[in-house]
Amino acid sequence: MKITGYRCYLVTLPPRRVHNWASKMETPIGSHLLLRLETDEGLVGWGEAPAIATWGGAHMTYFGETPRTVHHIIADYLFPVVVGHSPLAIGPLHAAMDRVVKGHPYAKAAVDMALYDLAGQALGVPVYQLLGGAYRDRLPIAHSLGIMDNRQAVAEAERAVAEGVRTIKAKTGLDPARDIELVRLLREALGPEVQIRVDANEGYRSVSEAVRVTRAMQPFDLAFTEQPVADIEALALIARQVAVPVMADESAWTPQDILRIHALQAAELISLYVTKPGGLFRAREVATVAEAAGLRCDIGGSIEMGVGNAANLHLGAATRIAELASVCPVSRPAEALEGQIAGVYYLDDIISEPLVYEHGTLLVPQRPGLGVQVDERKLAKYAVAL
Repeated sequence: MKITGYRCYLVTLPPRRVHNWASKMETPIGSHLLLRLETDEGLVGWGEAPAIATWGGAHMTYFGETPRTVHHIIADYLFPVVVGHSPLAIGPLHAAMDRVVKGHPYAKAAVDMALYDLAGQALGVPVYQLLGGAYRDRLPIAHSLGIMDNRQAVAEAERAVAEGVRTIKAKTGLDPARDIELVRLLREALGPEVQIRVDANEGYRSVSEAVRVTRAMQPFDLAFTEQPVADIEALALIARQVAVPVMADESAWTPQDILRIHALQAAELISLYVTKPGGLFRAREVATVAEAAGLRCDIGGSIEMGVGNAANLHLGAATRIAELASVCPVSRPAEALEGQIAGVYYLDDIISEPLVYEHGTLLVPQRPGLGVQVDERKLAKYAVAL
């Protein structure tokens, strides 16, 4: 089987509500690039790049991508080096992509997902089998509260918990007083059994501000604080001064980042993505180094549609240290929406069948490849010109 063609789509889904965080106040969620990779045997693989211009690492490291930059990189650099090759040659194809263009992990991740989707279909196995096998068949989800009015956030959290969620993730980082009050209100409303975590997305202005805010949240049984400031050295300073674990997200993209985090004791936890390292193949490398360093992780992302979300679920299934509740959306086409809000961020999706949600968890797809089918009618409805 050989790769013969591709098509890229810019797909914009209708959001259930505005979902903002400290570094993304100007960019709406749900406008992602979808890649269709074709073969000479008629199989089609799908990949997704939820690229956001304002998303990256500290000090211009891992600079932002957009759906249109992803399209450009795939068209002019990546597809020319994968065409004519077997989709099973995933490692060598990654090496080839890295030779023709440095960086651009979201573009490479879209190609990588499609390669794994094709390989799994060709071999008749789910993608998690290609990653070494499943440690779990479902992932507990964390319901993410974007930056919003505190009363609205508490009401949404209460409803998500009533629908089975056991972890609430609150976006913070813009207003310390608001953030502290939100955590207090959430604990008061949700009781002692629900885990509460916060994510400032590098939003606090200084180490001292992040330390002060985190210490003020600690009495409310805060589980951990995610990326309160920008760089690894600053995270290490915070980790020494607070009594809750620190999670690295924007600071944890590559195996080399994990080595620095471990050397500086900057975080106990990381957020592992399919997209940040450049795909499932590279994400497994990050996970291996993190496991060797004694770190644990969740499976993070950028509120993916059904294709990217399925890839994240396979990664979570195949990663031993992915023990934490993950912000994996409950991807459902409009026809399958039943009023649930737990894990639901869009009013529709481009996959034909809903992912299965049970008691606060998402089941990992079991069909060959990524295990989801793209609905061509929905694609036609939501795709716009690149």
